Amino acid sequence: MVMASTASGRTSRGMTREEKKVIFASSLGTVFEWYDFYLYGSLAAFIGATFFSSAPEATRNIFALLAFAAGFLVRPFGALLFGRVGDLVGRKYTFLVTMTIMGLSTFLVGLLPGYASWGIAAPIILIGLRMLQGLALGGEYGGAATYVAEHAPDDRRGYYTSWIQTTATLGLFLSLIVILIVQGSMSKDTYAAWGWRIPFIVSFLLLGISIWIRLSLAESPTFQRMKDEGKGSKAPLSEAFGQWKNAKVALLALLGLTAGQAVVWYNGQFYALFFLQNVLKLDPQSVNIMIAIALAFGSIFFVVFGWLSDKIGRKPIIMAGLALAIVCTFPLFKALTRAANPALANAQQTTRATVTAAPGDCKFQFNPVGTAKFTTSCDIATSFLTKNSVPYDVLATAAPGTAASVKIGNDTVDSYDAIAAGDQAKAKDAAFAKAVNMALQDGGYPLKRAAAKVPDQKLEAFVAANPELKLDAAAIRAGEKMTVPTDQAIKDKLLTADEAAGAPEVTVYNIPGGGVFAMFADPAAVNWPMTIAILFILIVFVTMVYGPIAAMLVEMFPTRIRYTGMSLPYHIGNGWFGGLLPATVFALSAYKGDIYYGLWYPVVIAAMSLVIGMIFVKDTLGTNLHTKQ
Repeated sequence: MVMASTASGRTSRGMTREEKKVIFASSLGTVFEWYDFYLYGSLAAFIGATFFSSAPEATRNIFALLAFAAGFLVRPFGALLFGRVGDLVGRKYTFLVTMTIMGLSTFLVGLLPGYASWGIAAPIILIGLRMLQGLALGGEYGGAATYVAEHAPDDRRGYYTSWIQTTATLGLFLSLIVILIVQGSMSKDTYAAWGWRIPFIVSFLLLGISIWIRLSLAESPTFQRMKDEGKGSKAPLSEAFGQWKNAKVALLALLGLTAGQAVVWYNGQFYALFFLQNVLKLDPQSVNIMIAIALAFGSIFFVVFGWLSDKIGRKPIIMAGLALAIVCTFPLFKALTRAANPALANAQQTTRATVTAAPGDCKFQFNPVGTAKFTTSCDIATSFLTKNSVPYDVLATAAPGTAASVKIGNDTVDSYDAIAAGDQAKAKDAAFAKAVNMALQDGGYPLKRAAAKVPDQKLEAFVAANPELKLDAAAIRAGEKMTVPTDQAIKDKLLTADEAAGAPEVTVYNIPGGGVFAMFADPAAVNWPMTIAILFILIVFVTMVYGPIAAMLVEMFPTRIRYTGMSLPYHIGNGWFGGLLPATVFALSAYKGDIYYGLWYPVVIAAMSLVIGMIFVKDTLGTNLHTKQ
């Protein structure tokens, strides 16, 4: 066995083959768990269409993302539950349990019938499974990081724990690769109908591999030694958080490290994916490829910065990553817009909307649990503009009781109050959306209009309602047509049962450019190299704050309460500060009428951690875990 002297004078040894095996095995198992967890975020649009189909299409993604956030919200409770078990029973068996819960919950999401089959029970069960995933992940990370750290030599702990830090990114990478393979093997319609379930179902195989790997592991030698000596904690929760000397460490770990790390992590990886797909309107497959390429090049820096933290310290690297993220977030996301959707960037510069509303009609649309409804005419207008990436100003100058209006260029469109509209709300929403979209298209926004399927019974009304298309009903009837069974027409919502009037078949015309509008990114105009380069830079910031943090958190707490002590601040930071990022960014952007304004959330939280971390958090390089009991 090779012995080496560290800078602090302590003697260190190299890793044995068995120890390298446990590092690899615990890291690989955690990759599979993160794969399970991030499938949901990557497939949010399909999950929204399947489990939240009763909601308007424009809000399905929001409900799906909020259900995603529910998994984050319960992670601290998982940290408390499984952290306590890990400090009492042991590291190995605790994260065997968490991994099993995670894998089974993900597998069941793939099999769960949608709203159309099970009604309201389907989204309720889905949210329940998401919460089980969150509980399991809350116990998994602390166990894996502690387990690896307690096997590593003191002078190489940053390097070895950095492999655990790669697991979240590699899990996301693996999920994207599996999604891309499945997408490429079937048509878009088939994938949307049921193909998206396959990556969830595949997780059952990954679960089996993970359990097999982890069953071969031994208990942490540091924990086993402490247990043999009878020095373990009998009440890890009260000792970790009921005694100020330990609670203070946990509080500093949260506010000075993990809160800032979390928002940089989720902003640079998960929200960047969401921003490209839902704000800049790139097609999901292209976004997945871009993120996957950036992750493939960027992930190695987790290990690079973990290794470097063994040389110069954990704190300098984390603080530098926070500082860079604070300074660069706004410029990078604006550059992302110019690279990925230049037509949208140009339109935002030249055409800005103005919403005129009565005082008090506009609400702050923060809705982290999906229970609030924003139905005023101003909220409907601002929500529509935000979802379509349109900057706007709000003027609260309208008379009380007056519906809000949207002015774009020379066009003014009146909004509506959803409650007052009653049964006419759907028709009013369609008319409002069409009018605003036509004004935006005139203002240079990249909008395209889908084809419309119009039954013969509604043709004259359709022609009259769309004078801009300059259609002729007689010419349409003389052209191509198709005949579909009445039941199918009713199912496709082309007609109601009363409108079909019992006819066995319905004649339907396909009218190009007569359907709904959609913002899009022209594939030919997307600057792929620049987009991927920006994503890579964001990921490098992530690796700086995340690569060394496992070693630092482990070194902040004594062995007897290490699992519990490090898990709670980590999962409050990542589960709450990070998990609430999408909903908070949307609410702030809607409030200000600026797609970038919500980025103040990660910038401010990162700045808080930078200040607290620089002043109050001490570097932990050189800590001897075996004597810190």
